Amino acid sequence: MIPTLLGVTMIVFAIINLAPGSPIEQKIQQLKFGGAGGGGAANVGSVGGGAGSGGDSAISEEVIEALKKQYGFDKPIHERYLIWLKNLLKLDFGESFTYEEPVLDVISSKFPVSLQFGIINLILTYIVCIVLGVIKAIKNGTKFDLISSVVLFVMYAIPGFMLGILLIQFFASGNYLELFPVQGLVGDDYEYLGFFGKVSDRIHHFILPLICYMIGSFTMLTMLMKNSLLDEIKRDYIRTARAKGLDEKVVYLKHALRNALIPIVTGIGGFLTVFFAGSLLIEVIFNLDGIGQMSYQAVLERDYNVIMGSVFIQSFLMLIGNLISDVTYVFVDPRIDFS
Repeated sequence: MIPTLLGVTMIVFAIINLAPGSPIEQKIQQLKFGGAGGGGAANVGSVGGGAGSGGDSAISEEVIEALKKQYGFDKPIHERYLIWLKNLLKLDFGESFTYEEPVLDVISSKFPVSLQFGIINLILTYIVCIVLGVIKAIKNGTKFDLISSVVLFVMYAIPGFMLGILLIQFFASGNYLELFPVQGLVGDDYEYLGFFGKVSDRIHHFILPLICYMIGSFTMLTMLMKNSLLDEIKRDYIRTARAKGLDEKVVYLKHALRNALIPIVTGIGGFLTVFFAGSLLIEVIFNLDGIGQMSYQAVLERDYNVIMGSVFIQSFLMLIGNLISDVTYVFVDPRIDFS
């Protein structure tokens, strides 16, 4: 895990630093445009020690050098990476160039939106897909199996953001129906509601965006569950169980299901990534201030510290999730022994 994390951070650090544009250029543009007003001169003076004037849009070399020193860009790229690693040991990701706040504060402020949708999405997806996959395997080849497969693949083919636009148009805009709110997570009167009123209000706001988050998750997991179970029921130990006269439900649910869950367990460690469950287009459509919009803005603004902090935390959680998946194999399949 440690070499992988180092490799990921090293590559991302090199890419974002070698890409055109930098926080320095972004700041210079702000100073130039700000110079036309009264606040521009004050900003330049505070950074460059009085260099420049409000009516002059040119930025002196002294100001540029001061900006480089302020943001740490006066050192070679390898030295900056080593400094970043040293600060990482103290869980210090630096300060956001855009928000002018510690990176951890910026990222944690976006967690609530992504975390809520991520947890609900994960729980509902696994519950529905495992149950539906088992039913499809038991009724393999029937009309139910065929119709549900068609529905699943149609759902898989619809982009989440496009579905969001359609749902808003038909169920929230008032052009056809106005059953759900268009944007946001809570209503304007949320603070004045009681406990059950707040829960109801959140559910009301969650339904449309949650459908968009989940639309593409069902198909792969359901078909994986179905095919895994179908593979298991062809094995010799299932034939033996049937030969003993066991009921079909006992054969499927007690003997075959446990082994069929092994491929599903492969992705169970991904539950840690729910902290970063975010979709830029869905968040824009429903006006949700989550991880997706934060990451997109960080790239646009060349906010290197936010990008690096986000990449490191996501990579770390993904690797921990993979480790949890490997350990979970032991509980699902007694034949696996890491010792």
